[in-house]
Amino acid sequence: MSSDTLPIAQATGLCECGAKAGLLALGGQVTGARLERIQDSPHFDGKRFKNPIPTPQGITDAGGLAWEYMAGGQEREPTDPFPILTPETGSLVPGQGEDLRITWLGHSSVLIELDGALILTDPVFGPRAAPVSWMGPKRFHPAPVPVEKLPPLDAVIVSHDHYDHLDFPTISKLRGTRFITALGVGAHLEAWGVPAEDITELGWWQATEVAGVEITATPSRHFAGRGPGASAATFWASWAMRGPRSSVWFSGDTGPYDEGFREIGERFGGFDLSLIEAGAWNARWGNIHLGPDNALKVHEQIRGGTFMPVHWGTFNLATHAWDEPIRRAMQLAEAGDIELLAPMMGETVHRERGVAEYWRGRR
Repeated sequence: MSSDTLPIAQATGLCECGAKAGLLALGGQVTGARLERIQDSPHFDGKRFKNPIPTPQGITDAGGLAWEYMAGGQEREPTDPFPILTPETGSLVPGQGEDLRITWLGHSSVLIELDGALILTDPVFGPRAAPVSWMGPKRFHPAPVPVEKLPPLDAVIVSHDHYDHLDFPTISKLRGTRFITALGVGAHLEAWGVPAEDITELGWWQATEVAGVEITATPSRHFAGRGPGASAATFWASWAMRGPRSSVWFSGDTGPYDEGFREIGERFGGFDLSLIEAGAWNARWGNIHLGPDNALKVHEQIRGGTFMPVHWGTFNLATHAWDEPIRRAMQLAEAGDIELLAPMMGETVHRERGVAEYWRGRR
């Protein structure tokens, strides 16, 4: 391995658990030509991006939430060993007979084979959803495949810059691929050594092409930011991926539900598969995440075929039981006759596979 492909922490002599690495994990600042381009966005007010529909980020009934955290009694982490599959060498390489294959790698990290292109969403393989490795939400399980064992990727999609979607230790080990992300987020990637020519930043409804697949940034209702010292001028998006034969929509993070998602389905005519966040939800912060009930509504609005809930089962980010998102999603899908896809982590499946109920009875 040449020096220019070394992970940043190794190349700079930084320890991922050290203070310097924590500061580096905050990311970069949006300046220069990047800032000039952002100024042209109708969603940027000169200091930060805003949702077209006001979307307060605050928590209602903070006292009740604090009591629920302390005395709720939910099993927020699995107590039994968490079962994952380790993909066999070569099994993730494209071209094995199916137009659309999915490998869930935990939380919102999904390896998508779409008409021959290999696309990875929101790669978070590090030990915690935090800027340091000694504090913050810890993984329930190891990543099913190490970053170094991934096959060559055509693109990495980063929906927004929150720590459970954009991970410095992971990005520092990904080289030689193209990154597609929302406006401003490229500043973090460049700060971590990703060449500017490998970064494509998009506003809503803007598109780019990768290996014959059109990737379009589509609207979502969320927010961005990595804390003090990080840039505030970063955007968020959901993502439409359309190849010659197959199509996928990835929600990133979004909430609350509204009728605006219907335009995505109308513009694209629907999708074979939807990957929609269904976890880390609480009614007290309903403007931040969808939850299973609203995820199914969005799935119907964007005209999804098969529904796969993501953003659950890896980190303790809410007060609900760790497996509540999939249990509720199954109940809703059965009642609504919706095709549900929920594989084991590390399992490569076709879009019509069904549900692996490995989590039943695990508490």
